[in-house]
Amino acid sequence: MNKKMKVPIRTCIGCNTRKPKKEMIRIVINSLGNCEIDPSGKKSGRGFYICYNIACVKLADKDKKFVRYMDTEESKILIEQILEKIKNTNR
Repeated sequence: MNKKMKVPIRTCIGCNTRKPKKEMIRIVINSLGNCEIDPSGKKSGRGFYICYNIACVKLADKDKKFVRYMDTEESKILIEQILEKIKNTNR
């Protein structure tokens, strides 16, 4: 008998929808306080997720959720990196 693997579900900080982990972008905050996109989803540190959707990124930015999750005002560079990643991904 084959066991079904449990699919990890995460919540988008922009639209609050729940999706499988593989369908979202993970942003990780490491122990030094640096924020970066985590393509593998396995880097150590506190992380949060956002959909591969430009509208979700803009909504999260408008509601200042990046600032809240990152505990810093320096989120504009990260937002630009996320938008570039979404534009370069064929999803």
